[in-house]
Amino acid sequence: KGYSKVKKVLERTLGVPIFQEQVMKLVEVVADFTPGEADQLRRAMAAWKRRGGLEPFRDKIRNGMLNNGYEESYFERIFEQIKGFGEYGFPESHSAGFALIAYVSSWLKRHHPAAFACALINSQPMGFYQPAQIVQDLQRHNVGVRAIDVMLSDWDCTLETEDDGQPALRLGLRLINGLAESAAKRIVAARSQRSFRDVADLVHRAALNAGERACLADADTLRTLSGHRHRARWDSAGAEAAAPVFADAPLHEQRVTLRAPSLREDVMSDYATQGLSLARHPIALIRKELHRRRIVSASDLTRGGNDGRRVRCAGLVTVRQHPHTANGTTFVTLEDETGQVNVVVWRSLAEQQYRELAEAVVMGVAGTLQSSEGVRHLIAERLSDLSHLVPELAFHSRDFH
Repeated sequence: KGYSKVKKVLERTLGVPIFQEQVMKLVEVVADFTPGEADQLRRAMAAWKRRGGLEPFRDKIRNGMLNNGYEESYFERIFEQIKGFGEYGFPESHSAGFALIAYVSSWLKRHHPAAFACALINSQPMGFYQPAQIVQDLQRHNVGVRAIDVMLSDWDCTLETEDDGQPALRLGLRLINGLAESAAKRIVAARSQRSFRDVADLVHRAALNAGERACLADADTLRTLSGHRHRARWDSAGAEAAAPVFADAPLHEQRVTLRAPSLREDVMSDYATQGLSLARHPIALIRKELHRRRIVSASDLTRGGNDGRRVRCAGLVTVRQHPHTANGTTFVTLEDETGQVNVVVWRSLAEQQYRELAEAVVMGVAGTLQSSEGVRHLIAERLSDLSHLVPELAFHSRDFH
């Protein structure tokens, strides 16, 4: 009869205590705790790793269970479950709240991807994913993404309409490294009165200082007014020489021929100034070299045999997770131009190759592919730092401990 009571308490979660309310009810049923005593246990569970707060309850739970006819071995199992619960347990109300957020977020991402991405980027910094990963996911789902442009962008990202009527994401001035919101607001306010005629007009009407002009030019946001970023930097520097009194008069000058930046220069400058690039993914620039090293892409991992296959892959390190509950395991997310790879690094390898694990901007991984129910992980056997293939790339992962 007693065991059936335990089963009833845990039947909704298949015998595993997940919610705090379950553990409280469990000790009331098996050990005759009062509701007040059960609440004290709940509070102790939250801090037992830091202060060892569960031991004072051990004897009371044991004596109560033995008095109610439970075996000693069963008490040990229950008490170990309660200790383990302290690692992850939470109130059922929190579970319902998070479930609702997850459902609504998933629905928005599925049916309104541009609006969902827009809101995420405007809420940065947050979560695991940086704007680059959010934008690349949009592009992989064939949603339009438009570059930052002083003629069209607001401070926040906004939505625009494509020719086919579908919404597209317009990146906002907030993504430009070093540009203050106050400068962006001056630009938007001046533009609302009338469009900018040229860079000099922008500089004077938005009262941009040298640093603000440089931010805009380097981030390639002046292309509508100047062309490529090299020309924009020249024009923005020269705009200071034009006196405001002549701002409404056409300016005749000898235009200097400047070399347009290469694709690689554009991508590296984009990452340095915005943290992302719409031109190309950095890993795509070194794909030939990676092929030469027999390193496959993320999309290649989905083809052919999966579980147990030995592979080599490489990518930009976007996330490192080292949760204290994972017994020294580190989880790494690699990203290339085709997708993402989830890498599992066991403690022994992490200790042997700590420098590669902690410092690589571009990481190569040799290991064994594991696949279960559509989820793939690469179990790392050897790590390599390939950052030297793109030494000019400015990028930092988000690391969680």
